[in-house]
Amino acid sequence: MSLDFGPAVALSCRECGARYDLGPSFACLECFGPLEVAYSFGSVTREDIASGPANIWRYRSLLPVPVDVTSKQNMNPGWTKLVKADNLGKVLGLRDLHVKDDSGNPTHSFKDRVVAIAVEAARNFGFHTLSCSSTGNLAGAVTAAAARAGLEACVFIPADLEQAKIAMARVFGGKLVGIEGTYDEVNRFCSELIGDPLGDKWGFVNVNLRPYYAEGSKTLAYEIAEQLGWELPDQIIIPVASGSQLTKIDKGFKELISLGLVEDKPYKIFAAQAAGCSPVSTAFKAGHDVVQPVKPDTIAKSLAIGNPADGPYVLDIARRTGGAVEDVTDAEVVSAIKLLASTEGIFAETAGGVTVGVLKKLVETAQLDPSLTTVVLNTGDGLKTLDAIAEDASPTAVIRPSLDAFRAAV
Repeated sequence: MSLDFGPAVALSCRECGARYDLGPSFACLECFGPLEVAYSFGSVTREDIASGPANIWRYRSLLPVPVDVTSKQNMNPGWTKLVKADNLGKVLGLRDLHVKDDSGNPTHSFKDRVVAIAVEAARNFGFHTLSCSSTGNLAGAVTAAAARAGLEACVFIPADLEQAKIAMARVFGGKLVGIEGTYDEVNRFCSELIGDPLGDKWGFVNVNLRPYYAEGSKTLAYEIAEQLGWELPDQIIIPVASGSQLTKIDKGFKELISLGLVEDKPYKIFAAQAAGCSPVSTAFKAGHDVVQPVKPDTIAKSLAIGNPADGPYVLDIARRTGGAVEDVTDAEVVSAIKLLASTEGIFAETAGGVTVGVLKKLVETAQLDPSLTTVVLNTGDGLKTLDAIAEDASPTAVIRPSLDAFRAAV
């Protein structure tokens, strides 16, 4: 079988550096560390990138995908808006604030980016079924991408997910299986299924395709830098579930620097968690290198991963860049959702409430410099987590159809 992964040349262990041929593997045979994609990049210019399509494939020369990826059936996510958030910045006292709003992706979350890369890996390996364990957004992204690519889909979720996310995942077809348990239990089940004949020729995007899938998050780094005029932000606030997105944004920034596409300058990465599922934040504040698993209890279900695989790497990056890991309560999440909506017209899901809430907290505790260029991520659409603002799901007033009634109400 001939494989075409573009500039990707191998899988490399993040712990011991052992290298392996490109394949559907995710753990090092020497030390059991996580594998990631290693590259041999050719010459890449800003002009080459700018001449590409208005989606993630403009960066195809930096991703593990075929050269002809633009001709394939894919969801073509990316190139979402970077909103200059002057109104929110004024409220928080920030001079140059931007919101990277990934709710504009095909299934309204950043997960479309990572799944798009996983689809190409599944094609390369001859898989016929796309699968995943999901806290919600990924399930919808996988079933949609599978439908578009002509693949079967079978995804697994905790049974108590938000109804909007369940409905979205089902509408695209395929099988949606609810598991009685937490996301971590769902993920363990999927790992067992990979070794069973039932899972033969299945591509689990966040397990046996994880090294490729995770690379999709680098495109957030690429887009932010390009949309800032080929400059890195001074500070960025990223939500943390497994922690993979944050580690790949950091990897993307470093690749841009090494390729000479942006100036080499310091940047700080801040990680955001919900207080009801904050194992990385707890470890950071305690000065620990080990992340202790927790049982999630938060409205931010898309971040409810109690045993984050990339938690230790998040700690390393936050410390290396001079950033921090912070958390906010569910009440602060809801307040931040409303603040972003009322100042910038962006309706974020609960994960976006976490990042904006943490941004506010970082400013108030002087952990973040308000004079610098700051980017905060909104990774999904608030229509998926309406329960979080259920108390506002009624009119401010109900009146008879007359001007006198309106005057009295107003």
